[in-house]
Amino acid sequence: MRDEIIAWRHVFKLDPDRFISDEDLDQICMSGTDAIMIGGSSGVTYDNTVDLMSRVRRYELPCVLEVSDLEAVVPGFDLYMIPLVLNTEDSRWMIGQHVQAIEQYSHLIPWELIVPEGYIVLHADSTVARLTGALTELEADRAAAYAQAAEHLLRLPIVYIEYSGRFGDMELVADIRRVTREARVFYGGGITDAETARLAASHCDTIIVGNSLYSDLKQALTTVAAVKG
Repeated sequence: MRDEIIAWRHVFKLDPDRFISDEDLDQICMSGTDAIMIGGSSGVTYDNTVDLMSRVRRYELPCVLEVSDLEAVVPGFDLYMIPLVLNTEDSRWMIGQHVQAIEQYSHLIPWELIVPEGYIVLHADSTVARLTGALTELEADRAAAYAQAAEHLLRLPIVYIEYSGRFGDMELVADIRRVTREARVFYGGGITDAETARLAASHCDTIIVGNSLYSDLKQALTTVAAVKG
């Protein structure tokens, strides 16, 4: 399953703390997206995570958990995505909380299913930026340097460019993509329709579509064909 990530072009991200009807979930899971990612920056619990996973599991597509809270880690996912926030001076979000988790639960961790992600958080007003103290005002050269450090020093398989809540600077995204060789470049933030999906996908390997599922599902669904069609 870890090797299949390189083929992903489109991923829908669902938040356990937000309501989604069975009808809407059916459209999402039958849309042709490459995978469903479950995760959120706040309000994520064991109960709402296991509930959402069990609903997604009725469909034949990869279902992965992006771990943001140890109390909400649920067995049964295909993969567990582990964010490491690169552009923060608070070491808890880079390695501190990860070490604490390993110290407590190392005997339970399915290492073969773990996929680390090097996050570059670039929207100052987003929940994740405020939570992690991310240094969001980055010039292109500095952002690209973070990506190179993730790929060559840390050997991370994914560089995740996060603009959560708004559409990002595509020139900066393109600069990051140009300096990566082996790491997959994920992009998330402000993808609301086919046009923004095509634009973002032209500058990265994989797009993550999340918030628009809850604000305009019809337009969000068009992003699949825009990228994969």
